[in-house]
Amino acid sequence: MSNLELTPAARAVMEKRYLARDNAGNLIETAGQLFHRVARAVAEADRMLDPGSSVKKTADDFEAAMTSFAFLPNTPCLVNAGRPMGQLAACFVLPVEDNLESIFQTLKDTALIHQSGGGTGFSFSRIRPRGDTIFPAFGVSGGPVSFIELFDSATHIIDRNQVRPGANMGVLHVSHPDIEEFILAKTGQGRLQNFNLSVAVDDRFLKSLENRSNYPLIHSRTGTKVGEKPADRIMDIIAESAWECGDPGILFIDRINRDNPTPGMGGIEATNPCGEQPLLPFESCTLGSINLTRFVSNNGIDYSSLEQTVELGVHFLDNVIEVNRYPLRQIEEWSRTNRKIGLGVMGFADALIMMGVPYQSQKALNLAEEIMDCIRKTAAAASARLAEKRGNFPAFEHSNMAASGIKKRRNASLTTIAPTGTISLLAGVSSGIEPVFSFELKRRVIDEVIDEIHPVYRRYVEEGRTPPKEIFQTAWDVAPDWHLKIQEAFQKHTDNAVSKTVNFRADATVNDIRELFDTASHMELKGVTVYRDRSRPDQSLSADPVRCEKCA
Repeated sequence: MSNLELTPAARAVMEKRYLARDNAGNLIETAGQLFHRVARAVAEADRMLDPGSSVKKTADDFEAAMTSFAFLPNTPCLVNAGRPMGQLAACFVLPVEDNLESIFQTLKDTALIHQSGGGTGFSFSRIRPRGDTIFPAFGVSGGPVSFIELFDSATHIIDRNQVRPGANMGVLHVSHPDIEEFILAKTGQGRLQNFNLSVAVDDRFLKSLENRSNYPLIHSRTGTKVGEKPADRIMDIIAESAWECGDPGILFIDRINRDNPTPGMGGIEATNPCGEQPLLPFESCTLGSINLTRFVSNNGIDYSSLEQTVELGVHFLDNVIEVNRYPLRQIEEWSRTNRKIGLGVMGFADALIMMGVPYQSQKALNLAEEIMDCIRKTAAAASARLAEKRGNFPAFEHSNMAASGIKKRRNASLTTIAPTGTISLLAGVSSGIEPVFSFELKRRVIDEVIDEIHPVYRRYVEEGRTPPKEIFQTAWDVAPDWHLKIQEAFQKHTDNAVSKTVNFRADATVNDIRELFDTASHMELKGVTVYRDRSRPDQSLSADPVRCEKCA
């Protein structure tokens, strides 16, 4: 196990971010020992939840899945399981109320979460607008953006000595009077570098957009209408800012709440930093991803093997909820009450290449739906079997499952498509459901730049074959509307949301992005995020040519 095959980039990130070190900073474990440590720690939940079961067999199964890179949990789990920190969740949402006590308590809670490797999301929609009177001091409010700047600065300070940078999502409802200031908050390079931003748009806004009518602005403290703006103009400003810096994205908040699994426990206002995990305040979620390249067989998907790994993944992630050491008491209570997990995929684009299927094709859409439908149904059955032994999640009676006649479910939600940035790098496959960024690229891993050439592409070239362009499509070859089609295909069979970036070439126009947002508003998506190439100076992947000696 100490001789796991890792790419140079995977080895670099494993050594710099994941492997344990002693007090002098020396590495004290190998990649194989890491997976052994994680498997043993997570399997211990069986001892508490399934008396009489073989904890060793569970641990061996978990370890085999990870060392084969068929399944990997999120980064905090790999880093912290079996170690003193013990915090294994990646995604958190915290409440931000309209008073200083709440705001600074949340800031403190955020620091604890970031210290443990988690990422945080917030809705700032309850904060009164800039210039509003503050009683009893008779001062004036700085508005939501001023507090986002505060959280951003604190994240920077907390992260100075952290290996994994803190990440945040800031959400503001489109009806907030400060919505334009929020939309433009990241324009001008260097602002809010520790935040992604998303505008929460509701059905009423989408209707106003369709009718080209005005949309009301609502005072967040009083609930009264204080003005209105043309919905069309608001969307124009979103497109202009997204063109310049990639932010904000859009959350279709009413669609998210229609799929809220526990409406009796409250409404959803925010997501985790990459937008794929909508959560209630104080909820956390642990994610895990299945590497689809491990299930390609005879130019198709081995669904029988995939189902076995899905069942293992549900078991693993439910165990994580039990053994996790939560950073806050409220987070532990909410996380155990709803027991949300997020099982998804990585390596989708690579699996398509292995099967000879173009990313921009109906066959790719069909495969996306078939694969995710299989994962969702198998995960639901696995969660029901766990519930037979371990019991339903405590808030089950407040769930839409109970209302629909379902009798057994261990977890309020099961499936999520995460971006899988570093874990897909460990596995040596394409991230999440994204197309391959480039087949020859320079990748920045912390303080090191590594040249990478896609292994299947390299094989073609070394064998003297011309890589077929319809198969080897990069993120820049894929038309923006096809990015959305793939996202929608996965979203149809995903409980939570789908992390997906729509890539635009550097020469794309503001109108190109505006048209994409209009298209997305008519699709069954829960959010949309765009990125125009080279619109940020800190781009971690570059499609600059990489010299391959045997490719010359």
